[in-house]
Amino acid sequence: MSKLVTIYGGSGFVGRYIARRMANEGWRVRVAVRRPNEAMFVKPYGVVGQVEPVLCNIRDDASVALAMRGADAVVNCVGVLNELGKNEFDAVQADGAERIARLAAAQRIARMVHISAIGADAEAASEYAQTKAHGEAGVLAHMPDAVILRPSVIFGTEDQFFNRFAGMTRMAPVLPLVGAGTKFQPVYVDDIAKAAVKGVLGQAEAGVYELGGPEVKTFRALMQQMLAVIHRHRVIIGMPFWVARIMAGMLDILKFVSFQLFPNHILTRDQLKNLRHDNVVSEDAKTFEDLGIEPTTLESVLPEYLWKFRPSGQYDDIQNSAGNLRT
Repeated sequence: MSKLVTIYGGSGFVGRYIARRMANEGWRVRVAVRRPNEAMFVKPYGVVGQVEPVLCNIRDDASVALAMRGADAVVNCVGVLNELGKNEFDAVQADGAERIARLAAAQRIARMVHISAIGADAEAASEYAQTKAHGEAGVLAHMPDAVILRPSVIFGTEDQFFNRFAGMTRMAPVLPLVGAGTKFQPVYVDDIAKAAVKGVLGQAEAGVYELGGPEVKTFRALMQQMLAVIHRHRVIIGMPFWVARIMAGMLDILKFVSFQLFPNHILTRDQLKNLRHDNVVSEDAKTFEDLGIEPTTLESVLPEYLWKFRPSGQYDDIQNSAGNLRT
């Protein structure tokens, strides 16, 4: 019988790419998610019965243990950018990661891959970064041979970075940015999946890898590149941090007084803390090079999915892009 991997958050942005690649490797894939009925799109990634969504609540021991029963490896892709309801940073990114590792060790599962983030630091001002670091520590406490992947900002067809800002250009002549000078090293989602697969297959040494693309650019430069791709001219305005702090505070208060009916997907105070720091690979970190993977460039991918944000009639190069779509 073929080997089995359980991917927690396997229907999410990164998880679905890992699931597809693991199915191509001939493994059975169990996609552990909160709403299996919304994850049925993963089933065609393999032959009939090869990829199956299952119900799992990462905050519950029994649920997590059941989802990994009989597995040869586990991958944790679960994370949140914005706290909502019971899905708080601590519960998901710290306790949830530790829970998966603890139960995997108890079931003597051989390998674990954990998706973290560049900037994970227990001493950081941001709770997001703190809990990412606590999650890593919890994983290593129980699965010391785990492979931990820390990506920079991730781009790809379903991303919430370029898609979000490209969508904003349809509504306003200006593009306001907080932290316009902050540096990022955008990484293609499928390159992260390749790295995760190497970890599952035992082709990567244990340890922490920081994953960034071939280019480091400021937030402003990335938006300029995005605007060139979608053929739109917008004025980029750098919003001072003190102004952004007031706005984020008001939005967080609105979220609180509305009992989270307004979830604040615009800007939170915690996100603002992250935007003060560059999000790039450290000089002494293990990287894609150590995994034998050549990272994909932005210009080779962005036109494939951002063309839909171009003004009506501006659809040149689509056929060329479509001919190079990745599978």
